[in-house]
Amino acid sequence: MGDLRITPLEGKTFGATVTGVELRTLSSEEFAAIRAAFLEYGMLVFPGQHLDEAASADFGRLWGELEFGGQALANQRKHKDGSYGEIYDIESQLMRTNVGNEIWHTDSTYKPLSSKCAMLSAVIVVEEGGQTEFADQRAAYAGLDEATKKRIAVLSAYHSTNYSQANDIGDFPQSNGEGVYGTVYHGEAYLRPLVKIHPETGIPNLFVGRHAFGIPGLPRDESRALLKSLIDFVVSDERRVYRQEWTPGDTVFWDNRFVLHRARPYDYSKPRYMIGTRVAGDPATELAYYPEDPRAEAGREALAAELEILRNEVKDRRYGATTAAR
Repeated sequence: MGDLRITPLEGKTFGATVTGVELRTLSSEEFAAIRAAFLEYGMLVFPGQHLDEAASADFGRLWGELEFGGQALANQRKHKDGSYGEIYDIESQLMRTNVGNEIWHTDSTYKPLSSKCAMLSAVIVVEEGGQTEFADQRAAYAGLDEATKKRIAVLSAYHSTNYSQANDIGDFPQSNGEGVYGTVYHGEAYLRPLVKIHPETGIPNLFVGRHAFGIPGLPRDESRALLKSLIDFVVSDERRVYRQEWTPGDTVFWDNRFVLHRARPYDYSKPRYMIGTRVAGDPATELAYYPEDPRAEAGREALAAELEILRNEVKDRRYGATTAAR
């Protein structure tokens, strides 16, 4: 482990760069050091790893059960021989989903079991744009005034991608469709607290993002204003925001329990190929409830009511309150 070096990001409240290590062949001592750094910094940048899909999944399994592993996140159709060809139309559901991910979020809060951590590895990058940004909800919570901390301490919000796609970009995906989209746009909404106590460090952090809506007990306008103000506060201090300028071979690994992230726009006619792995959370701390739980009905009702309102509010957004044909 003599060559491993962990360097905190200069001028940031979180994040570190890790060098002198090969993620494919970690020793137990190296993994222990990386795990400690992960809990301290929340986001780790590993330059020059050049992971393939299998290696990405293998590293993810070191952290727990995978939600998915080594998934190609490309804007091109994949051929049977593993090569890539036609670039997806910007009107397709795949690209609509990618565009939606350009808004601040944490992964899988819209599922019964929210994600523990995730990683991206760069294979093909674009010349301009296409970065990924990360933001520190732990430092943001610490920076809140006491009145706001007291106000939000007992509040929760529903989380749904059907909501966030509609609200942010005017996309109304079909609920319970076929394939992967049926697991993402499923018509459920899960209630999660605005303040999360990190299950491993015990440190409180904000837990908001684009999927959050409908705080029970607050009028709609007040709920929307509060959620927006909290996200805006997280990213208002440049010390709490980091932008990854991708180079082929880079890997970034982050803690979904307190780190927000978002993709940045690029020329969607240009090929871009990333590899993603996502680790499921511990049910003891990341489970909201399952659809068959009686509590789920309130989320479904809140989502249906919100979507009905949004259909008239978001016609001026990118996708004009439409559903993708494919």
